Amino acid sequence: MTTTPAVPPPLRRSIGVLDGVAIAASSTAATTSIGIGLTAMAMVVGPHLPAVMLLGFLPILCIAGAYTQLNRVEPNAGNTYVWVGRSLNPWLGFLAGWTMIVATVAFLAYTTAVTGSAILQTIRMAGADRVGGLVLDPGSTAQSVAVGVGVLVGVTLTAVTGLRAAARLQGGLLVFEYAVLLGFLGYGIAVGPNPFTLDWFDPFALPSVEVLAQGLLLSVFCYWGFEAAFSVSEEVRDPGDASRAGLLTLFSTLALFLFGSVAFQRVLSEDELTGAGPEGLAVFAGHLADQPLAALPLVALMFSAVASLQSGVIPTARGMFAMSRDRTLGPLWSRVSPRFGTPAAGTLALGAVAAGVAASSLVIPRLADVIMATVNSVGILVALIYVLTALAAAVRFRHLVRESPGAGLRAVVLPLVGASVVLGIAGYLCWSFATSTDRFAVDPDNGWFLLSIPIAMVATGIAAAAWARYVRRSPYFLRASRPTAPDEAEPAPAR
Repeated sequence: MTTTPAVPPPLRRSIGVLDGVAIAASSTAATTSIGIGLTAMAMVVGPHLPAVMLLGFLPILCIAGAYTQLNRVEPNAGNTYVWVGRSLNPWLGFLAGWTMIVATVAFLAYTTAVTGSAILQTIRMAGADRVGGLVLDPGSTAQSVAVGVGVLVGVTLTAVTGLRAAARLQGGLLVFEYAVLLGFLGYGIAVGPNPFTLDWFDPFALPSVEVLAQGLLLSVFCYWGFEAAFSVSEEVRDPGDASRAGLLTLFSTLALFLFGSVAFQRVLSEDELTGAGPEGLAVFAGHLADQPLAALPLVALMFSAVASLQSGVIPTARGMFAMSRDRTLGPLWSRVSPRFGTPAAGTLALGAVAAGVAASSLVIPRLADVIMATVNSVGILVALIYVLTALAAAVRFRHLVRESPGAGLRAVVLPLVGASVVLGIAGYLCWSFATSTDRFAVDPDNGWFLLSIPIAMVATGIAAAAWARYVRRSPYFLRASRPTAPDEAEPAPAR
């Protein structure tokens, strides 16, 4: 006699739109992107940072419309995994979910060490250079990983207790980050010695199409993370709050990037702007304040790294919950804590896996290179997710093009435009990797190695999908069946 597996209990609806904003904003990690990414982008586009950030925002806004429309008719913790599987193909949907899991584990392992190093730097800046007989060294991988794993354990435990507690922690970190960031940026705009010019906002002033493409490549992925709001759509009191949180995060991130790019260019010379590298925020702050005030941006960066660790755990655990609910992953990931109403077991397991990978990189030769290559090539994976989500919206709502042109524009045409731009940028990234070298080497700077990482992820995803389809016999792969979703009536899409 065959028994039907029990459907796991639903996640607890406990948060509102501001909590969703805190989770999504922590995922985009604007403070880290501004502090590290703006000067790296300036090495490519020079003083035209605002123009490139605006242009990169447009395709992402189009794709955010796809997320919003799909979330309206089917709010689901698995979002892209479920939407693509239903509208396009279950194998593509599974691959979307799988690649984000693997990429996020590598991202968490990498960010664990970065967080630990930032904390050690902050402690040394406060005047404490040793604990007992141990000299604190932010450049020590072992020390950085040890401290970072401790932070990862803490934020994972907080995530287990419920999204409300996690959102409050992230909200507190964000308030401090943004207060420091906006304070320094605003002061820099007010007193910076370099004159403001509208030429900074002119994309036609860029020296070549190639420079524009490279700049767009960097800017588009600065917005990565806004979709974390949609992973908690089953836990917000109103599923529409997830869409509002995602869009609020996206627009606020744009405002911060524009504010930051103008401030940096008002304060830093062109040589400083293009030569500061990952220490851009520290150099910027050093022009505006002496110690200890100049250390505040580093503290803000530390808080941003801590928040991004937790914001990596939360949406990934929800995605794995949705996959387990469809029996494409094992039952561990869909166990819901009766006390907290969260996928507690899966969240703990995910944190443990990420901590294990981070620690293993100390003793396994070349594992650190694999992690770094995954982080460097994550843009390809993000592009894959965005393009598939936009295509799922276009297929699902294609009837609106005739029935309601306005709704068809929002749900079909604009997502397709955004997907085309992002796909072109990802294609350029793949081409640049492929032509950057003529030999393969296990090196995070080797283009062929960078390309091999997403290819390997897709290959392992196909194998895992085959196991789920033919061994687990998951109903997800029967396209005529609706994937397991919250028990809610499907409303009509926005018109």
